[in-house]
Parts: sequence; C-alpha cells; structure tokens
Amino acid sequence: MDDALIRFRRRETEVRAKHARMARGYVTKIDKNTGLIVQCPDSKAAGFGLRLLFAACVGFFLFKAFLFAGLGPETYNSNVLTLQAGSLYEQAGAWLMQADPITRFVGGLIAPLLG
Repeated sequence: MDDALIRFRRRETEVRAKHARMARGYVTKIDKNTGLIVQCPDSKAAGFGLRLLFAACVGFFLFKAFLFAGLGPETYNSNVLTLQAGSLYEQAGAWLMQADPITRFVGGLIAPLLG
C-alpha cells in the first residue's frame, strides 16, 4: 500500500509541475509512436530572457551606486576620467560607469548606510 501511495504522489507532483509549465504556454504536436495529438510545454514561452536582462541591469546600477557611495563623488569621477583616457575598451567602460542620475540618487541613499 505504501509503495502505491508513493508512486501516486510522485505522479501527482509530476502532473502538477507539467500543468504549471503548460500554463505559461504549450505547443500541440502529433506523437510519432501513437499518432495522438498531445500538448507539450513550450520552452520559449517562459520569458526568462527578459527577466534575466532586467535583473542584470538592476544589479549593474546597484553595483555602480555602491561604488559611487563608497568612493565618494570626487574619487569616482576621477577614476572614470582616468578610464576615458585609456584604450577603446576602457573608454567603453568609462561610458558605462559614468555617474548618471540613477547612480547619484541611489548612491546618495546608500552613502549614510556605509558610514
């Protein structure tokens, strides 16, 4: 009896997981072995790429804000100016790391917390 219950719970968990994946999108296909029409979860419908890109952008702005707050505005800007005088890659880094309004605002909020 316990073995049957364990198999039932495992199958129930698998069905619920598949249902959750299919709620995000599915594709209708014909099974090659049986000829039945089946629905399979669509792996492209997850939207994982946009969420990952958004999280990376937020993380980058937080990183810049912590640097801005930790170093102070004068030191941070002098380091960015040093990068601007370097190679092409350093100039691209300087453009990305320049103190924009978001960095200044969030850095101003973080600075009192850093001491």
